[in-house]
Amino acid sequence: MAVINSIPELTYNEAGLIPCIVQDAKTREVLMMAWMNAESVRLTLKERTTWFFSRSRQELWHKGGTSGNTQALIELRYDCDADCLLALVEPAGPACHTGNTTCFYRVMG
Repeated sequence: MAVINSIPELTYNEAGLIPCIVQDAKTREVLMMAWMNAESVRLTLKERTTWFFSRSRQELWHKGGTSGNTQALIELRYDCDADCLLALVEPAGPACHTGNTTCFYRVMG
């Protein structure tokens, strides 16, 4: 596995955002998906805790800033096209605003 210690050239969408899948580093359970911009990527790497960009509020948000359910960053990966991120985290509480461990708790079909 290649280890890169700098921020690579990422491919953001027309709104300047890139999707980020958040996964529990120990259990590998997918916890949530959120959007990041260049500033939230920088803050996440610098502070080693997840930061995202709220499309509805048009502002940065620190995961757990209000709820206390933070996510300590273990590793931030990017895919082969550099257009999607994977954050491996150690969660301190549920990821979902509903109180569920994961945002992916509903099943279709």
